[in-house]
Amino acid sequence: MNGTADTTLVRAGTFAVLGADGGVSGRRGTSPDGLFHRDARHLSRWTLTVDGAEPAVLVPSDGEESARCVLTPPGTRDEPAAYTVFREQAVDAGVLTECLRLVNNRPAPVAAVLSLTVDADFADQFELRSDKRRYEKSGAQRTASTHAEGVTFTYERGAWLSRTAVCASPAPAAVRPVGAQDTAHRLDWHLELPAHGTAELLLTATAYAHGAPAPALVGSPAEAVAGRAADTSAFTGTPLPLPPGAPGGLAAACARGLSDLAALRVPATGPDGEHVRVPAAGIPWFLTLFGRDSLFTSLFALPYRPGLAEGTLRALAAAQGTEYDTGRGEQPGRIVHEIRHGELAHFRQVPYGRYYGSVDATPLFLVLLDSYTEATGDRALAARLEHHARAAVTWMFRDGGLDDGGYLVYSPDPQGLVNQNWKDSEGAICFLDGSQAEGPIAVAEAQGYAYDALVRTARLARSLWDDPAYADRLDSAAAGLRERFLRDFWMPGPDFPALALDGRGRQVDSLASDAGHLLWSGILDARHATRVGRRLLEPDFFSGWAIRTLASGQPGYHPLSYHRGTSWPHDNAVILLGLARCGLREEARRVALGLLEASAHHGHRLPEVMAGYSLDQHPRPVPYPHSCSPQAWAAATPLAVLTALREAG
Repeated sequence: MNGTADTTLVRAGTFAVLGADGGVSGRRGTSPDGLFHRDARHLSRWTLTVDGAEPAVLVPSDGEESARCVLTPPGTRDEPAAYTVFREQAVDAGVLTECLRLVNNRPAPVAAVLSLTVDADFADQFELRSDKRRYEKSGAQRTASTHAEGVTFTYERGAWLSRTAVCASPAPAAVRPVGAQDTAHRLDWHLELPAHGTAELLLTATAYAHGAPAPALVGSPAEAVAGRAADTSAFTGTPLPLPPGAPGGLAAACARGLSDLAALRVPATGPDGEHVRVPAAGIPWFLTLFGRDSLFTSLFALPYRPGLAEGTLRALAAAQGTEYDTGRGEQPGRIVHEIRHGELAHFRQVPYGRYYGSVDATPLFLVLLDSYTEATGDRALAARLEHHARAAVTWMFRDGGLDDGGYLVYSPDPQGLVNQNWKDSEGAICFLDGSQAEGPIAVAEAQGYAYDALVRTARLARSLWDDPAYADRLDSAAAGLRERFLRDFWMPGPDFPALALDGRGRQVDSLASDAGHLLWSGILDARHATRVGRRLLEPDFFSGWAIRTLASGQPGYHPLSYHRGTSWPHDNAVILLGLARCGLREEARRVALGLLEASAHHGHRLPEVMAGYSLDQHPRPVPYPHSCSPQAWAAATPLAVLTALREAG
């Protein structure tokens, strides 16, 4: 494959990662390529040769609605290529479609020989990641069967059945296996091009995933592009209320974010079996419903695209825990952290079919429910989800730890996540010396979410559910949580909240960005909130682009650590909304301008995460090497910037 740049196409829960020549080589590790649908790779090889050789790339693959590249057979200065191949590819739900248009460059007929080697390894996404785990798949069988239009690959493991059908028009002259060791096949065409004439070849690869409805047939990239364009336009078309004198780059960042959010929507099911669309977390590993990610994304977008919030609330209510299952962390009333559809989840080889290891998705569900009701005036959804909301509140007290004057806590999950807040990497909740806190752990920001959830649910109970006694109990619990939080979390020395309390009640004394979330949730009084907001803009926290997850200069700080020194746009969005809420206008504007400038350096698409190096150290934001792109809550961050600037004035 020529070149190293990849093009990513995504729509309706399907994505393809293609090389510079439009091909797929079957890579693994941190940047796999292929066609992916419902957590499985449905194409692992898709390599084109022309006249028996790898084509030269005149224009590498690029694009978002479709991928386009220009290829030729190898040629020389004295004998330039006889013909040129214009390659276009697009994805739709479960389908990759491709058009190869061959243009004869000569005034005489030309014969062109094209060959496409294809294969489907059906690898689960967890297998493709570079964590060196190996999964036993006894009894699994991959087969390939040829037919007039191409080849169909089948994967069976017990009752698990997946297929990928590759079809071509015109039909290939021959379809033959590449070797005896795998299922790869080569499709050959012999095309006659008239003088200065053209010929076209249409290809489709359709993924039939286990347990999913068959994808709708798509005839060409043009058809897929038209469908995507209409769908995207319906989502992005309503103008945003940009304030007078809006900072440069705000409009472009919001437009880029809305376009990405449109592409990242995936289908889901609501509590009554209704079909909804929700924001998936990101590409390549997280094109699925995530409780926390989808909730924050929907909160940021709520003033402008409330349909995301409605879909997210319905889908999460449908997946809410109903029983105790320690293998996946399920508890009655708990909101799901992650939903997976792949083979390994089906066979419980990973706990992620439905995994509930999140301390904060449940209170955030309640925050979004009231926020949606308040923003839209739609009282029907909160009435429909009353039972789910009450179950979520019950979980916070009974299983979450709020009973008897406690805190919302989590314990490390030996089968899942060590940390279950948004900073969920191992070692993220660390003391000043860098050592990981041991559980049960009460992280600061989750207490703020719980406080806000109680206040908001009390409002719903009083105004909508006609249950003032329940509302009074929740208000009382919120007031008690707010009072003891300041007593137990505030550190007099640094004059700043602790990152967490460990299982022995000790303050986890790192200075971390989590404190900024407390301004957004309202658990701090105005005096303490002002101290936190101003402290977060000091140089050890604020890089010039964004606020770091951990203040520099501490032993645990590392500018390339996932949660111990990098800067996350969504984290900054929450902080920014909190600064605006607390009237810290100058601080809010500095964070907003930093994020917009960082966005401009990334083509107005904010990355999931940036390295913690400061503007003084390098004139451009330094990338974090394993950042997802596009990523939903980063895509929604410019909308939060817009909201904060409107509120701050």
